[in-house]
Amino acid sequence: MNLPNKITLTRICMIPVFVVFFYVEFPYHELVSALVFLLAAFTDFLDGHIARKYHLVTNMGKFLDPIADKVLVSTAFILMLTRPWVFSYGGFADWGIVVAGICVALILARELIVSGFRLIAVERGLVLAADKLGKIKTVTQDLAIPTLLITMSFLGEKGCIAGCAIGYALLLLATILTVISGVNYIVKNRQVLKEETAAVSAKEETAEVSEQEAPAEEENANP
Repeated sequence: MNLPNKITLTRICMIPVFVVFFYVEFPYHELVSALVFLLAAFTDFLDGHIARKYHLVTNMGKFLDPIADKVLVSTAFILMLTRPWVFSYGGFADWGIVVAGICVALILARELIVSGFRLIAVERGLVLAADKLGKIKTVTQDLAIPTLLITMSFLGEKGCIAGCAIGYALLLLATILTVISGVNYIVKNRQVLKEETAAVSAKEETAEVSEQEAPAEEENANP
């Protein structure tokens, strides 16, 4: 196992550590969880940079890296929904948690849909490159999560309302970019679905030709 893959596994191992610091209460524990998340998010950049620079890209890395990213982000968003009061702070009332829930649902749906789409591509023997819009949405998500976590740690203190507003804005922006990047990814690689359809049609045509040729062969075999 090379260095980039070890870094990726380290990121996966940091996820339960992040969960522990989020739930185990002590002064500013949300701030500590935010720092753990940022460190884990940084390893995403680090392992990719090392793999590309030193030509250490492996199939295991291609498999583990996106899984680690999605589990980390999904875990963070789901955990924050268990603290609904942060989304209701600053005059947002009950609508804050409703909007946050919708945002998280859309983000998770996008990741699941794209993951399924990639599985189809693998079965078809196609390699789909990541696009810049997807990378931008990842950065936005990685900024929204620690911003909200830090806000939770300092809730009620001076300037917290401004922090909440920034966190909400980043969450909304991350959701919009996530949806747009997902649609763009599928549209740009729509040949994955088209080729699957074409392959099925080709198999059906081959089957029909075989059925038509079978009687002729029987007639030739029995003059």
